[in-house]
Amino acid sequence: MSDPSRVYDVVVIGAGPAGENLAERTSAAGLTSVIVENELLGGECSFWACEPSKALLRPVVARADARRVPGLRRSVEGSLDIPAVFAHRDKMAAYWQDADQVDWLNSVSVDLVRGHGRLDGPRQVVANTQDGETVRLTARHAVGVSTGTVTAIPDLPGLDKVRPWTNREATAARRVPGRLAVVGGGVVAVEMATAWQALGSQVTMLVRGSRGLLNRMEPFAGELVADALRDAGVDVRFATSVTEVAREDGVDSPVHITMANGDSMVADEILFATGRSPHTADIGLETVGLVPGDWLTVDDTYRVTAVADGWLYAVGDVNHRALMTHQGKYQGRIAGAVIGARANGEPLDDSRWGPHAATADSDAVPQVVFTDPDVASVGLTTQEAERTGRRVDVVDYDIGRLAGAAQYADGYRGKARVLIDLDRGTVVGVTFVGPGVQELLYSATVLITSEAPLERLWHAVPAFPTISEVWLRILETYRDRAGQVE
Repeated sequence: MSDPSRVYDVVVIGAGPAGENLAERTSAAGLTSVIVENELLGGECSFWACEPSKALLRPVVARADARRVPGLRRSVEGSLDIPAVFAHRDKMAAYWQDADQVDWLNSVSVDLVRGHGRLDGPRQVVANTQDGETVRLTARHAVGVSTGTVTAIPDLPGLDKVRPWTNREATAARRVPGRLAVVGGGVVAVEMATAWQALGSQVTMLVRGSRGLLNRMEPFAGELVADALRDAGVDVRFATSVTEVAREDGVDSPVHITMANGDSMVADEILFATGRSPHTADIGLETVGLVPGDWLTVDDTYRVTAVADGWLYAVGDVNHRALMTHQGKYQGRIAGAVIGARANGEPLDDSRWGPHAATADSDAVPQVVFTDPDVASVGLTTQEAERTGRRVDVVDYDIGRLAGAAQYADGYRGKARVLIDLDRGTVVGVTFVGPGVQELLYSATVLITSEAPLERLWHAVPAFPTISEVWLRILETYRDRAGQVE
């Protein structure tokens, strides 16, 4: 980097999926864009979360599915091939190299500065490069913050000396710990408990709350996952708070864990999956009147509401709207289109489901939990509908009753829940739990975003025998319960 000062239309801090999409969309709108990244392009998802975690989970779930198919059980007895699983994980994480991502960035005409980017006043970003240089970047139109999140580590005595696992260590580990303690009950906790138990660890889950696992989803989702984890050999403990951890003989010695109820246990590694914090402590927020370490609150065009003149945008996990990779990419696409339209003097269409509106963040956020069984959800849960005053009818169906489910797995266990808006006659929330249901999620997302009336759905005929026939059974259940005749 020979030029210490550069001017672009758009400067993006953070090259995770959300930042990459934001930069690509502004470039596609004819704007000059640069992205600043201090680690690997592709961010947490590509190297320490989505890609490596699903690579660890895929053989686990595939084996579980095969064991439920008559004629295959004997073929999949025995333990997993650990070196092969790790090799697949390494491949899917691109061996922690980002050359392909750099090539892609070049292909969409977005410049890259490798270094730590910090705001330095309105429309100003200072990047301390990995070569020891300081580069000042000025944005004519917008600065986008896409720095994501970090693991929220609790303040516990002795934790700094223990070197606990976070999602990064859990997805990149080179060996299987004999005993693994997982602190937390959310998505990362249940996925990593599923993976490492199947890989050979004796897993104990320590869940602070008593409401169960996955407590932001429908309760039956966490219940079915907890049952499956216990059946697999995981020790799941609720209402259990960790108060102290210690390694008595250095970082390679066992972890001694003390709980608030007086219980104690010993593990070889301890994973904290206790939520996420915004990665904003050292990006110069104070230079534009914001508080370092805070989430960045945005409007529905992803402008940071507390910054005057509307030049600062925040996409992805850092705005705390929907902490999922695909949703961050969606936000990057919307914000990029917004910035492009504003820069080019074009009118915005921020109507519901318009190209410049973030409607999906509130009404149609899809999520998959890659456990055995799968959990897939989109839209409202029953609790959210009650809290927001939406009048909904809740329709449940036992997926195991389907012919397609019986074909998929012997003894299939699963459940579907669909929320129907009574005032509009549309689907506003869906949750599926069961083997293979992740592939049903896009159809549910389309139903919600298209606001298709129930009368129309009778003409969407599911193929027999597939699990997608659940849609017909849900419609029949709703009709019969309401005493209607079609």
